[in-house]
Amino acid sequence: MVIKNICCLGAGYVGGPTCSVIALKCPNIKVTVCDKSAERISQWNSDKLPIYEPGLDEVVRKCRGVNLFFSTDIAKSIQEADLIFISVNTPTKTFGNGKGRAADLKYIEGAARMIADLATNNKIVVEKSTVPVKAAEIIMKILRANTKPGVEYQILSNPEFLAEGSAIVDLLEAERVLIGGEDTTEGQKAVQELCWIYEHWIPAKNILTTNTWSSELSKLAANAFLAQRISSINSLSAVCEATGADVSEVARAVGRDSRIGPKFLEASIGDTRESPAIYVSKTLLDEGAKLHIYDPKVEIDQIFYELTHPCVTSEPEVVKANVTIHHTAYSAVSGVHAIVLCTEWDEFKELDFKKIYEVMMKPAYIFDGRKILDHEALQNIGFHVQTIGRRLSRTCSIRAQGSQTTL
Repeated sequence: MVIKNICCLGAGYVGGPTCSVIALKCPNIKVTVCDKSAERISQWNSDKLPIYEPGLDEVVRKCRGVNLFFSTDIAKSIQEADLIFISVNTPTKTFGNGKGRAADLKYIEGAARMIADLATNNKIVVEKSTVPVKAAEIIMKILRANTKPGVEYQILSNPEFLAEGSAIVDLLEAERVLIGGEDTTEGQKAVQELCWIYEHWIPAKNILTTNTWSSELSKLAANAFLAQRISSINSLSAVCEATGADVSEVARAVGRDSRIGPKFLEASIGDTRESPAIYVSKTLLDEGAKLHIYDPKVEIDQIFYELTHPCVTSEPEVVKANVTIHHTAYSAVSGVHAIVLCTEWDEFKELDFKKIYEVMMKPAYIFDGRKILDHEALQNIGFHVQTIGRRLSRTCSIRAQGSQTTL
């Protein structure tokens, strides 16, 4: 099989950027990214993409309408495709066994059933979403239990290793691409077909092949090891705050050890997917605060969706009554007691904090959860400043009284 058409089910954080880069580097392959959400597809076809990643706009503009397409016509895309990426969401379960912890695979199963129903010729089906080990077996059983005469499937695992904020660089300059498949002649042929796609821009030595289950587990293991590093440095931040040490200096010293390295040794409130900013907001709301929220990259509907999710609250109306979304940082901070910085947009480093201080209630507090601000300069203006992993000379606990601004 020569891959001429690729379909991706799921136009989200993984599917959109991944397929955009594939289209850029494989100009002779037609790449179609599909989603049931007409609104999301409309955004991908507009000048305002549904997700923000540095460099993504340029890649999409160059390829869209040439060999990169975004569509809600899932049936046509599946039928035309030689290779199908399953890149749908695997949210945390909100019900039953594993509620709040386990991955909900209903969208994975739904995608597999859709492929089985619509496919009319042989397909390579690639599991791209982060899934539990043996999820490929679920896909395999669904596809093969509903196989039409003359249609065969090969199921591969090809997990993503993208970091938010550097996804395009991670795709263009991947340290490794991992592909897992069945240890059969047909399975290995499918593995080589996917290798061929990545070899358009990734050195062959960086493409690792293994069996399906090792590939799935490797993704989970990598996440676990990275989580351990983040947990370790965040635990040290509490010690630093208690002793007067600076967690950034500790991380720099420890990171110089070649056995450890500096990556993922930056203390902060954490990744903003299934965001700690959401849980910071929840905690403040639980304490009776009124929140004024500003984020330059997230739509209002998405903010309310995250804050009213069943895993976050059982009282969505209370949340809506106590949260106001703003279109500028300056309107968000007017008349509030405290600013809580949860995201590290460059815009926030360039704000006029003297102007902000003048319109806030006094005393005025800032909690810098990303460690991107000049704390001494803020203190000189008059702010009470707190950050992570460093005890400042002038501190005061932030209590949920009155209004808080989350940036």
